[in-house]
This record gives sequence, C-alpha cells and structure tokens, in this order.
Amino acid sequence: MNITDPLLTVRESASLLQVSVPTFHRRVADGTIPKPLKLGALSRWPQSEILQVIENAKAARAAA
Repeated sequence: MNITDPLLTVRESASLLQVSVPTFHRRVADGTIPKPLKLGALSRWPQSEILQVIENAKAARAAA
C-alpha cells in the first residue's frame, strides 16, 4: 500500500505550520484550517490540506 497523502495528528499539523496546538485549534474554529477527518475518536488532517493552507496564505499575501 502506497500512502501518498499521510494523515497528520494535531501536533504534527501544528508543527508543520509552526504554530502552537492551541493556535492550531483556534484556526480550525475560525475556518482558516479545515476541520479534521474523524476516524472513531481520532482527529487527523490530510497533509495536502495543511499544505493548501500555506498556499492559500501565500496567495492572499500576493493579492494584498
């Protein structure tokens, strides 16, 4: 099985964005970061969605 879009934990996702876990949760609450995939009690974010958050921020910066 080849996983091309790994699922990240909240800590991994926050680390990728270089923010704290509480800040990450605030950005999820305000819609800046997509809500997680729920796998039972687990919350995971596809790496591609976190990378898209970065691309969206870059595009917004360029448009400003």
